Amino acid sequence: MKLSRTVSYALQATLQLAQCGSDTPVPCSRLAAEGKMPERFLLQILRNLVAHGILGSTRGVEGGYTLERSPEEISLLQVIEAIEGPLTPALPAGEGLPEESRIRLEQALAEVTEVARRELEAVKLAHLLPRPPSPEARTVGGASSSLPEELPH
Repeated sequence: MKLSRTVSYALQATLQLAQCGSDTPVPCSRLAAEGKMPERFLLQILRNLVAHGILGSTRGVEGGYTLERSPEEISLLQVIEAIEGPLTPALPAGEGLPEESRIRLEQALAEVTEVARRELEAVKLAHLLPRPPSPEARTVGGASSSLPEELPH
C-alpha cells in the first residue's frame, strides 16, 4: 500500500499536533516550517481534516489547529479517508474479463479491502508517536535504544 504525499502530510501534521500534547492552537505556518511542508498545500489538507472532525481550528492572532480527540481515538484509517475518500474496492470499467471472473475478482478485492480497513482502523495516532527512552532501554553498540511497542494486529 502506497500513501500519497497528501496523506503523508496529513499524517505528519496530525502527529506533530499529537506530540505537542497541548490544547493551544498551532498555526499552519509553524506546522509547515517544522515539518518542511509547503504551507499553502498544508492549509488545504488541514481544512480537510477539520471538515472531517479530526482537527479543530481557531481563527485569529492566537489561532491555529488542534486535535479534536486524543491520539488514542484517531485512527490511521480516519486520516487516510479524510484525504482520499472512502477506502473501497474498485475495478476499472471495461477491463474485458469474463463476467464470472470479474465477480470473483470483485469479491476478493472487497474482502481484502475490508481486512485493510480493519487493520488501518486499529492503528491509532498514539501508536505512531515516538516513545521517549525508558530507563530500561537496551544498549546496542554503546548507544541507548528503546524498542517500540508493537502495533495492534
